[in-house]
Parts: sequence; C-alpha cells; structure tokens
Amino acid sequence: MLISTATETARAREIIHLVDDQPYTGREYIGSAPKPGTPGYGQGMTDDHNVDEAGPQAYLVIQPPHSTTRPHFHQTNQFQLFVAGGGRVGKLRADPLTVQYAGSHTPYGPIFAEDQGIHYFTLRQAWDSGAKYLPANNDLLEKGRQRQVVGVKSDATGPENFEIADTLQTEYLIEPTDDGLYAKWLSLPRHGTFKLADASRGGGQYHVVISGSLMRDGIALPAQSVEFASTDEGAVEVEAGPDGLQLVALRFPKG
Repeated sequence: MLISTATETARAREIIHLVDDQPYTGREYIGSAPKPGTPGYGQGMTDDHNVDEAGPQAYLVIQPPHSTTRPHFHQTNQFQLFVAGGGRVGKLRADPLTVQYAGSHTPYGPIFAEDQGIHYFTLRQAWDSGAKYLPANNDLLEKGRQRQVVGVKSDATGPENFEIADTLQTEYLIEPTDDGLYAKWLSLPRHGTFKLADASRGGGQYHVVISGSLMRDGIALPAQSVEFASTDEGAVEVEAGPDGLQLVALRFPKG
C-alpha cells in the first residue's frame, strides 16, 4: 500500500482547534487526525466512530507563536518532523529540519513555540486517539517501553535555504538501527531517481517532500506533500520533478 497526499488536499482539510485556549491549526493528510476538544479525544486506541481508521495517521500541526503544548505521551509509535518556525521540545531545540522518534508510551514535551510559531508533521504507523497529558494519565503509562531518538540536519538553517544541488546528496538524520528505525534526508536533481531503503525491513515508512516536487504517477507532489509506504511496498523509488526534490524518509522499527 502506497498512500500519497498532496499539499493542496491537506490544506482543504485544514481546521483550527483550541488547545488550552490556544488556536492550533491542523492539516489532515492520511487517516483521521485526533480532534482536540471533541468527545473521546485522547481516550483509548480505537475511534468508535471510524472503526476502519486503524491504519497510518499523518497530519501537520501549526502551533501558534508563544504557545505551549503540555508534556504527554501516545499509545503508538510516531515521528515528528519539524519543518518551519522554531522552538523547543523539553530542553532540546526543534528547528527545521529536526526529527523526533517517540515510541509508544514515551513521554515528551512540553513543546514551546517561539516568535514564528512551530510547524511539525506528526507521522504514525497506527491510529491514535490523541495526547495523554501528564501527570493526569500516569496510570496509563506503561513503563519500560520508552524510546526517544532525535536527529538534526547538519546545516539546519531552514528548508527555504536548502539548495537543490545538481548531484545526489544524502544524509542520515537518524542512523539505521538493527530493528529498522531510520530517518534520511536526500536531495535529487531535476528528474533524478533514487530507490529508498526497503520498507519491509522496518514497520513501514513515510516520505515527506521538503522542497521541489516528487513525481508520482505523472503528478508532481509539491513541498509538504506526504506519502506512506506499508511494508508490502518493499523498496520504493522516488523521482524528482522538474525543479528537483528534497525529501525526508522516515522508517518505523519492526514490532
């Protein structure tokens, strides 16, 4: 299964939610995104109203300037890819391009947004009902399962400053692990192709377009488009559009 969602499609699904009286903007890409402030938010692993939404879940969060997301955890594995603005996750900087992998039941935060706000993709291999805030949900936290890995692009000056070179460039943001976890940035020249690592060696993977465009079935997917490749897709080939391509591939661990 390969699911591709263009930026325009996600923008059409944009919605604003109040989180602790702060206006967060969300763009839904794949699956049903949690909806803060609605009944059932953050409760359980299954959405009783959308029983078919058990697959991957991807959305963009635009957190407003000078806002704070309280410390919390989720009950499924996720990546967060920070693509605009700036701030901190706990004591760690979260500027573009920073990636955080948080395994299920791994607390993190708070997330602080600075003057320009902070924009980040939340990418999950399975559906989650929303944040389990701490310390209120300490009783739901399963100890011993915590895993957090953070990576930063070496010249993290913002995607708008990443020039697309005339040759292939790659860089690991998270080095590959024995169970398949990794995050990799790559830059392709116009119409260049590259075969990504095999999705089946992990737990499926996401592809996020940072700049340029990704060609898929003759359609150019622009910056902030997203794909999910399930394990049965194997090694997916990506092709750059006429303006080149910068992309981050993020693969979940097995199990």
